[in-house]
Amino acid sequence: MQLSPQARRALLQTACDVIRRRLGVGDPLDVPDRAAGCDDPAISQHAGCFVSLHRRDTHMLRGCIGVLESDRPLIEALIGAAESTLRDPRFVDQPVTLQELPQLDMEVTVIGPMRQAASPLAFDPLQDGIFLTAFGRSGCFLPQVGRETGWSREQLLTRLCTEKLGLHPNAWQHPSAVLRLFSADVIGPEPFPAAAT
Repeated sequence: MQLSPQARRALLQTACDVIRRRLGVGDPLDVPDRAAGCDDPAISQHAGCFVSLHRRDTHMLRGCIGVLESDRPLIEALIGAAESTLRDPRFVDQPVTLQELPQLDMEVTVIGPMRQAASPLAFDPLQDGIFLTAFGRSGCFLPQVGRETGWSREQLLTRLCTEKLGLHPNAWQHPSAVLRLFSADVIGPEPFPAAAT
C-alpha cells in the first residue's frame, strides 16, 4: 500500500487526537475525523496497523498495540490501535499520562499483506516483519525491531519465542511452527504533535 504524504499526516494526526481525547482533552467519544479532508483512497482500504509510543530521551517503549490484519478500513483500524496503545498490558502500573505526551515520539506502522515464509530463515531481518505461530501461541515483531536491534534471523526468532510467545528459545525450529512475513509502511517516529487547533 502506497500512502501519500497527505494520508501519512492524516493518520498520524488522527492517532494523536484519539490518544489526547482518551486522556481527557475534549469529549473522549468525539474523535475529529482528520481523514475526512484526505482524498487518498488508501486510508479506506482494509489494512492492519500498529501505534507505538516511545520516550524521546531513552527510546523506552511506552505502548505498542495493533492488528496485523483487519476487515475494517485502515482509518478505523488506526483508531482502535491508538485507543488500545494506552491500555498496553505491559504498562498497566505506569500508564501514559497527558503530561507525558510532549516527551514521547509516536510511530504508526501500516501493515502490508501477510505471506508464508518459504522456510524459517527465509526472510530479510531489516525489511520483513515476522509473525510466528507455534504450540498454539503467536506473536510478531514489526520490521523496525530488526533494524533497531541489529539481531540476526536466528536472534529475532529466538527472542520472539521467549519474549512474545513465552516458549523455549528454539520453538521456531519445530516442524509445526509457521512463520508468516509482512512488509510495513512506517510513519515516524515523530515527536508527539502539538494539539491541533
